[in-house]
Amino acid sequence: MQAVRGVRNGLRTMRKSWRDFLEQRRTLKWTLSALVWLPLAIFVTEYGANVKAVTGRSMQPTLNPDDSTWKDIVLFDSFSVRIRHQYKRGDIVALKSPTDSKLIVKRIVALEGDTVKTLPPYPDAEVRVPTGHVWVEGDEPFRTEDSNRFGPVPLGLIQSRLAFILWPWERIGPLGQPLIARHDAQIGSPDWRRSKAELEREKWRNSRVTVASTSPSAGARTSEGDAVVSHAA
Repeated sequence: MQAVRGVRNGLRTMRKSWRDFLEQRRTLKWTLSALVWLPLAIFVTEYGANVKAVTGRSMQPTLNPDDSTWKDIVLFDSFSVRIRHQYKRGDIVALKSPTDSKLIVKRIVALEGDTVKTLPPYPDAEVRVPTGHVWVEGDEPFRTEDSNRFGPVPLGLIQSRLAFILWPWERIGPLGQPLIARHDAQIGSPDWRRSKAELEREKWRNSRVTVASTSPSAGARTSEGDAVVSHAA
């Protein structure tokens, strides 16, 4: 009898040891998986693309228009900025504020070498954008802190380009393409009128910029174009 009990105890001990071994292997597996996938996830987020909410009113009506009850959810493209180093006039970008390092959203108005007619309160009537810098502004000039306050910003402060509105559903679509240019835009609709006003604002922005006669530095593309990520100034 004692021998049978000893065998049973031995079997129970073996089963417990086996369960402990499997549990340790499972923990080890999860640990190794985290070590592999976590750096990849960080890389994709930093240098690929991610989704963020934008609040604030300085980019109205392009982002967070007054007639929307939702915060805009936008796809942020880091790859074209941080890997390909592509910038163009009219791009809406997320950058670190040169005053407090807060992540803000602005539009690139001018590239290096361009001359910009500034707006108050900037002290000079015109500014030539230095090499390695851009001039950024909010679409709503009365609710923004931009280059008209802190001057040209280094390209190194730009983190990503805002590529696509994902939410709200009625405004889903790529940024930088006015609805008025689309074949499916209904003439006379609120979106159509808003897009027409956007085109007028774009013409006004472009009229203030004298494009440099030489091409921008490598990686920059020439073309025509305080919201804050997660919180606004």
